[in-house]
Amino acid sequence: MSATEPLLRVEDLRVEFSTEDGVVHAVDGITYEVGPGRTLGIVGESGSGKTVASLTTLGLTRTQGARVSGRILFEGRDLAALSDAELRAIRGNDIAMVFQDPLSSLHPFFKVGAQLIEALRAHREVSKQQARARAIELLGLVGIPDPQRRVDEYPHEFSGGMRQRAMIAMALANEPKLLIADEPTTALDVTVQAQILALLERLQRELGMAIVIITHDLGVVAEMADDIAVMYAGRIVETASAELIFDGPEHPYTWGLLRSIPTLDGSREADLVPIPGTPPSLIQRPSGCHFHPRCPYAQPSHARIDPQLRAVPDQPGHHVACLLEVDVRRRLWAQLHAGRMPEEAIAAVGVPEEPQ
Repeated sequence: MSATEPLLRVEDLRVEFSTEDGVVHAVDGITYEVGPGRTLGIVGESGSGKTVASLTTLGLTRTQGARVSGRILFEGRDLAALSDAELRAIRGNDIAMVFQDPLSSLHPFFKVGAQLIEALRAHREVSKQQARARAIELLGLVGIPDPQRRVDEYPHEFSGGMRQRAMIAMALANEPKLLIADEPTTALDVTVQAQILALLERLQRELGMAIVIITHDLGVVAEMADDIAVMYAGRIVETASAELIFDGPEHPYTWGLLRSIPTLDGSREADLVPIPGTPPSLIQRPSGCHFHPRCPYAQPSHARIDPQLRAVPDQPGHHVACLLEVDVRRRLWAQLHAGRMPEEAIAAVGVPEEPQ
């Protein structure tokens, strides 16, 4: 694989689950790529399909009866076409995942060191003594103090932050080329969050691996991600470099995510600005633009026309699925960025209303 080729490329991935209530369209035709040594942030509310897409990359939705289509190319090989045995050779070796809840991801009946040793010996022919020495080394690598003693402790003897570090150590056991981190800072206080993110950045530099970080919080990936994909209702609605997303977001959903983040320079009395409404059902999705029931700027035609990802003029690599005109979007964001509420932004910009 040449240095210019992506390490991972997902093409038109669709994942569906059949239930008694109907078909759940968990992932609906997403495409993205991750280059060697780069970080992609996949951002969106709970239920937007972020985790399902990554679990499918590792083949972990097969046992749940998922219908999968599209291609998942890793170093040129289509993971979706591999057998379970072939996937097991890659999972935990070339591609590793840090799951969302470290307490439930670590087995409570086994010592942390024993679980690390198992992860090592599943892919490498090493003795128990060699694997134990590597487990101690890994715990030290992720910043757990006194790893010689901690290796023989149970998960309940670790704090939340230490359990997350232990999960990262397990994921790094075989020095993967790609690390998928699913909400790696959930349920951690802000100080520990910063430590975990700094740890991932340091390990990425040292090991040269690519990272996909899944989160609902754009603030988490503000400094870490090279590229960002914003997901809503199983689709990617905006994708660009992190710089473009933060400097000039183009989708109203992305605006909502950014405006819901507290700022240091804002008034302490100022209320956070939530996105109105709730995420849609993935069984009975809204017609047209899936975001239109929650979008303050939606027009009648937006309930009929389904927008596709299109390149943003004069911004290479920036794609958005929005039916608003480019100049209208940019004038609206300028008003919102200045602190206006949506109705004030609409009044200032003068968005023309379509006939019913």
